[in-house]
Amino acid sequence: MSDLSYETVARFAQQGGLIYFGLIFLAGCVYALLPSKKAEFKHAARMPLDDEELL
Repeated sequence: MSDLSYETVARFAQQGGLIYFGLIFLAGCVYALLPSKKAEFKHAARMPLDDEELL
C-alpha cells in the first residue's frame, strides 16, 4: 500500500504553493524595481493627473 495519506499530500501542496507564490512575488518585486522600467512606471503614475482627454 501507499504511504501517501491526505495529511502528507496536503502538506506537500501547501509547501509547494508557498514556494511557488513566494517566487512569483519576488519576480514581481524584481520587475517593479528594475531601473530600466523607472520611466515607464513614472509615466503610468502621472497618467490620472494629466489634463489631456483621451476620448
